Amino acid sequence: MDIDRDHIDEVILISRASRRDAYLEILAAMERLHAKGLISDQVGKAKSAVFTDEGLRRSEASFRKLFAVGREA
Repeated sequence: MDIDRDHIDEVILISRASRRDAYLEILAAMERLHAKGLISDQVGKAKSAVFTDEGLRRSEASFRKLFAVGREA
């Protein structure tokens, strides 16, 4: 699969626009993903988490949908 790196760059720019707000939103999203059973509970200061089997499947599908070259916009 070819990856649209320009699209990824745009997403990173948006997420960095307001670092404090983006960080808080990421933490909140991680909590929601855990509540949905898609990732393990966040561990330690680094707030790392592991995908569940369903979370990994959905992550891969979402990545292809959002960043694959030739995706429908």
